[in-house]
Amino acid sequence: MACRISELVLDAADPERLAVFWSEVLGYVELGREDDGSIEIGPPDAGFGGAQPTLILSPSTAPRAGKLPLHIDVNPTDRDQDAELERLLALGARPVDIGQTGAENWHVLSDPEGNEFCLLHRRLEPLAP
Repeated sequence: MACRISELVLDAADPERLAVFWSEVLGYVELGREDDGSIEIGPPDAGFGGAQPTLILSPSTAPRAGKLPLHIDVNPTDRDQDAELERLLALGARPVDIGQTGAENWHVLSDPEGNEFCLLHRRLEPLAP
């Protein structure tokens, strides 16, 4: 038997702002809120326990020390990479230079709080509802 990832938890100075951003990026909806201010977002038809992990934005005032040791990679599902890059930038993502050569087929971006993620080139089929 094995495990699978059910949730990813991300500390956030402004969980509300990041919940809105990542919901738009991933096509997620708000699934719930906790008394501590955490917001859980996830796939609209599956919620927790579905094929995709949910994302919990957990309030934190602790300063981040450097680069996160884990980052998220995303792939376009209904458009090409260039169109998806434009969409992500319009949502508030920002390009990040981590020493790319320019020959990469992915884009390094950050969310509104500076958490790095990559937009990969390969287009994936959307998950069936």
